[in-house]
Amino acid sequence: MSRLIGVTLILVSFLSGWLWMDFKNAVDTPLQNKETVIFEIDKGESFNQIIARLAAQHIVRKPFWLKWLAYTEGAHTKVKFGEYEILPRTTARALLAKFAAGNVRQHAVTLLEGWTFKQVMTELNRQPALNHRLIDKSPNEIMSLLGVAGEPAEGRFYPDTYRFTKGAADIDLLKRAYGKMRLALAREWQNRRENLPLKTPDEALILASIVEKETARADERALIAGVFVRRLVKGMRLQTDPTVIYGLQEQFHGDLKTEHLGASTPYNTYLYAGLPPTPIALPGIESIRAVLHPEDGDSLYFVATGDGRHIFSTTLDEHNRAVEAFQKRLHD
Repeated sequence: MSRLIGVTLILVSFLSGWLWMDFKNAVDTPLQNKETVIFEIDKGESFNQIIARLAAQHIVRKPFWLKWLAYTEGAHTKVKFGEYEILPRTTARALLAKFAAGNVRQHAVTLLEGWTFKQVMTELNRQPALNHRLIDKSPNEIMSLLGVAGEPAEGRFYPDTYRFTKGAADIDLLKRAYGKMRLALAREWQNRRENLPLKTPDEALILASIVEKETARADERALIAGVFVRRLVKGMRLQTDPTVIYGLQEQFHGDLKTEHLGASTPYNTYLYAGLPPTPIALPGIESIRAVLHPEDGDSLYFVATGDGRHIFSTTLDEHNRAVEAFQKRLHD
């Protein structure tokens, strides 16, 4: 009898050790996927259904042990629905922890400096992971849904990269971008230079959008802002091409002609003094700072040199000579 008991204890010990090793191997060695797998847990899906799908997709090698781990740790009640990335070399234990923590997959969309609101909406509409509630809505309708009815949509959204999870609403992303621009503009307005010819933060936003479209060079933004500020102080027209192009909308096909400069739109700063009625694009934070801290100087004119730079002039004669020199180089 004692020999039988001894043999039984040895067998039990061996079986226990084997089960423990099998369990450890199942939950602490990498899963079977060799590439990143996107796995989505639906709202209301049971834990057993989740495990069954993981097994059916040949991701989990021994689903029984994953269930055992989940139930012993209480993780089966903590699993969050959503879209998950299962990376190569992930273990079953790590995957369960990810599910329980709700570390869902993050998507990203980038709104670029200089974009119009139309371009913003085009980018949002092409994001398949977003819940599209704003398709076919006009800019005015969208602003009403954002709770700022009557406010123009152009230029009101902070250019940045925004992360979101699958199913997030496009309107919620726009709210984030709108709020970020509002906070940034308010902060910069509080720190503005004194005696600027800008009465409100909105006017700063409008001028910043023009600077954004005039140059992509960081070292020229404050210089160009200085020209525009001095022209506003003197009551001169801004005479800036980007506002004319914006006013033309679909009538502009990539080649600004002399006849366009006579087009009667509220955005034609060759015809009308002061600022246009709204921004013409999304200004970046550096353009906002440039118009609120413009470079001092005497220049009232500038012309592009064709390589991204500009030549600045104090008098109209100097400016005309710079324009002639540029046109001559262009045709040589």
